Amino acid sequence: MSNVWLFGVLGLCVLAFFYVIVNYVKIKKLPEGNERMVKMSAIIREGAGVFLKKEFTTIGIVILVIAVLFSLFIEKFSGLTYVLGALMSSVVCILGMKSATYANVRTANVAKESLSIGKNVKVALSGGSVSGISVQAFGMLGLLIVLLVSGVGPQNEIEGITTLSGGGIQSYQGCGIVFIDALLTNASVMRITSYSLGCSTVAMFNRVAGGNFTKAADISADILGKIRNDLPEDDSRVPNVIADFIGDNVNDIAGNCSDLLESFVATMSASIIVAVGLLATKGMSVALFNSAYIFPLVVAGGGLLGCILGLVFAQIKKMGDNPSKELNIATYISAGVSVITCGVAAYLAFGKTDANILKTVMNFKVGWASPWICAVLGIISGVAIGAITEYYTSDAFKPTKQIAEYAVEGEAFVVTKGDAVGSRSCLYPIAIIAVSLLISGVLCGTYGIAIASLGMLSFVGTTVSIDAFGPIADNAGGLAESCHLAPEVRVITDKLDSVGNTTAAIGKGFAIGSAAFATVSLIVAFIGNYATSGITPPSFEGPSLISVVAGLIIGGALIEFFCAILTDNTIRSAKELAEVGDRQLSDPAILRGEKDPDYNELVRLATSSALKRMLFPSIIALAVPLIGGAIFGVNFVLGILLGATVVAIPIAIFMGNSGGAFDNAKKFIEQGKLEGHGKGSPAHKAAVTGDTIGDTRKDVVGVSLDIFIKMMSTVSTTLFILIAVLSSIIGLF
Repeated sequence: MSNVWLFGVLGLCVLAFFYVIVNYVKIKKLPEGNERMVKMSAIIREGAGVFLKKEFTTIGIVILVIAVLFSLFIEKFSGLTYVLGALMSSVVCILGMKSATYANVRTANVAKESLSIGKNVKVALSGGSVSGISVQAFGMLGLLIVLLVSGVGPQNEIEGITTLSGGGIQSYQGCGIVFIDALLTNASVMRITSYSLGCSTVAMFNRVAGGNFTKAADISADILGKIRNDLPEDDSRVPNVIADFIGDNVNDIAGNCSDLLESFVATMSASIIVAVGLLATKGMSVALFNSAYIFPLVVAGGGLLGCILGLVFAQIKKMGDNPSKELNIATYISAGVSVITCGVAAYLAFGKTDANILKTVMNFKVGWASPWICAVLGIISGVAIGAITEYYTSDAFKPTKQIAEYAVEGEAFVVTKGDAVGSRSCLYPIAIIAVSLLISGVLCGTYGIAIASLGMLSFVGTTVSIDAFGPIADNAGGLAESCHLAPEVRVITDKLDSVGNTTAAIGKGFAIGSAAFATVSLIVAFIGNYATSGITPPSFEGPSLISVVAGLIIGGALIEFFCAILTDNTIRSAKELAEVGDRQLSDPAILRGEKDPDYNELVRLATSSALKRMLFPSIIALAVPLIGGAIFGVNFVLGILLGATVVAIPIAIFMGNSGGAFDNAKKFIEQGKLEGHGKGSPAHKAAVTGDTIGDTRKDVVGVSLDIFIKMMSTVSTTLFILIAVLSSIIGLF
């Protein structure tokens, strides 16, 4: 019966692939516009492709090395599942970026031909939906392959591992390596976690490198165009502008796809791992265990169906001049269908099991409805965090308007007010996350926490689709300017871009919230390893407490160190790009528009600069848990995970929301909404300074922090056995 459910979810993935193909073909059939539009869009598409090709060449080497190590020393098939995770994440990045680079110029052309915001939204959303639905479908597909091939259960032990007398210690035959008896001696669980880690690895490299590329280009373009030369925004005479267009795709599309795919896979994996942990520690019937590990997949499948329905509504609904309403309705439809399908799945999975058994074995306080309530809490949390993010970052509301008003007083006022907005925006999302986790834990134990996390991400396809709408709209506006389209076209694309800025900010808020939920789920799975490994959990006294506290301090400091590396790398790259762009602009023929700059020189420099600076911060997330745990033990690793998570969540929210508010405050002035202060005014230049500061915050640091804490938690959970073994051999404590 369990395979019937798995194949049913697989059928939904097939439906999603059909939806993706239809939208991709529909976009490709639309005309690109005039000759210059075709030329400029081809430069963007080619540059984005070159960047991803070079990036994946570097990533591929790292992936293969880690995969070989996994197969040799952890579990023979775990290297393959690790590669599968990396492959699924990479495919989604490529698909999303391809669709976006086709949709951007077609969105600009529809604006030129129709002057209709509603029609523009549908083209951009079609491009974004390829990204969004692919994220959910490919993430599920990879995990389904792992489960259908290897199965899940206590019978699937790692080949070559045998229990020795005395319990707690096992030997790996043929290698002489001692392994601590743990939950991960279950081969299928090892394969699930390594699949999730493969997704995490690609996401980390994508976000770090993509963020560096796009923001170095964006910052240098703003400095050269708006501040030094008083040129219009997205003026094609500034070579850095085209690099910025490319960066929007490699970071906000490809990077975001891998980011949310990682969160989605991590929450599904954590739910299954917790179910296996309950089986190992409490025991349960085969039927109940099957229900416990298949339920998360059915929740994800129902959410995928809801995403398709919500997006279809948005694409067939007639839209007016304010499309935000229809986009929000699409999200509500997706979330509503997720709620309904999750309730049905919970009843079918657990409704026939005695309530006392559910309470004793699964910690369900209100019977079969317990996991459903947890999922609903997660769904509500996702919608609420999006609404809060919109309030603090949209120029339709007071916080962003006030930043624009303070711009009249100069840069210092803009930055100070923006920082205050970012800090103020942290409390409510964190409170929502905390309350949801607390209630879920009380109602459903550790399993409930994992399900709440999955509930929030159950409609991730719609969230990513609407988020991807933002950079497509931004590119469309840039192409309208750089291709010298009529001013009324730019008015349309500016309105579209404003909506896109808000949807992108909401997407970042959702990514941060989902990262918090996913990380907590993974930490819960990490703690579950204690129960089945024979290792004594940390207590509130003695050396174990000291290890946890030391880890907490290091974990918090590690976040600040990581932020500093990313910020410094971006500014250094921006300086390099600004110098090259400035040299090109010293040619009078370029400034007069008589010849095009050498765009390829900027793209090559941005690519090489981003790739050479992506390895160190990415490796930190892989190395710190393993090295720290080997020296100081698993309790120290637990402290690192907790400390990093507690510090990273508010910083990520602050970075994302202050950056989004800075961006929209600048747009507020550019659209003439601040009376007497338009483009080129001192107030506008002050707002541009704020936006330049916010660029690195929202598109490099904040989004990378999400992946950093998830990746450290995934590494720690995956390598729990190895960390414990190394600690027993070389550890100081």
